[in-house]
Amino acid sequence: MFTLKRKRFGVGLAAVAATAALVLTGCASDGDTSDGGSSDGGSGDTSDVSITMLPKNLGNPYFDTSTGGAEEAVSEMGGTFEEVGPSEASPTSQVQYIQTAAQQGVGGLIVSANDPEAICDALDEARSVGVKVVTFDSDTNPECRDLFINQATAEGIAQVQVDLITEQIGDEGQIAILSASANATNQNAWIEMMEAELEANHPDVELVEVAYGDDDDQTSFDKTAALLQTYPELKGIVSPTTVGIAAAARYLQTSEFQGEVSLTGLGTPNQMREYVEDGTVTAFALWNPADLGYLAAYATAALVTGEITGAEGDTFDAGTLGSYEVGADATVLLGDPYVFDADNIGDFDF
Repeated sequence: MFTLKRKRFGVGLAAVAATAALVLTGCASDGDTSDGGSSDGGSGDTSDVSITMLPKNLGNPYFDTSTGGAEEAVSEMGGTFEEVGPSEASPTSQVQYIQTAAQQGVGGLIVSANDPEAICDALDEARSVGVKVVTFDSDTNPECRDLFINQATAEGIAQVQVDLITEQIGDEGQIAILSASANATNQNAWIEMMEAELEANHPDVELVEVAYGDDDDQTSFDKTAALLQTYPELKGIVSPTTVGIAAAARYLQTSEFQGEVSLTGLGTPNQMREYVEDGTVTAFALWNPADLGYLAAYATAALVTGEITGAEGDTFDAGTLGSYEVGADATVLLGDPYVFDADNIGDFDF
């Protein structure tokens, strides 16, 4: 089990200092944002709010943590909460769960999308019967949801990973990316920005391959082995997925490549602690996924009760996280990425 830390993360290393100035970006929403300001039409009574959470897949430590945060928030509100989801993160595997939630008449549905388009029809049907749809972690096409809870800007997430890997390999040599599924919205956005940053500012670093572990532990483990066999000069791996980075670290830990091939990306402290402590991994980044789920639940409740409409400038209370404001394109930003290393990883438990 994890202990929730109700704390907005600040940037932990100079490598990510530049992300603080990045502006919120997103995609256009078809919601009414003409009035600006806060919505005052709702009662804000959350005691009868029912929320269903649909992560990309069950049994994923990252989503177990975000679900725990959401469940805690709903408990604080006095509402009802349920987590549902597929065992595998395929593009259409979430559709049946969306349809069931709509049939059950839940107030709000929190979704991390496996594909930006594949679940849109189902989400549209759910919204047509009054279900408020909030995406978190990985967005759909914006017209398919009411609000997106963004863990950090895509630019900031991409930048911190490039900064970490280039620093660790001396800003030269071959690297690879070990991603989740080929259709994951957030992964693809980060990778595209990482590629652009490498091309623009790191001419001596060569990205040789983007491999896909499908957010499956064994597949990611095997893909790591394949990358190292295919590219004997590989100096580093970036894995922007908690499943992938842990699997890659496990492979490196007992291989001849430990200490020779750098690994960074996005992971949770509890997953990565032993690999940082034994030197397999120097540093990695993330936000607090428990806080992300907690914020998503409060935002969903605010929509359900009519406290907000999702218009730019709407504000709502997010419990112990404080007050948040809806930004452009119906997006709420949790905060900046945080870097974990041997000096601070012992301070966190999630």
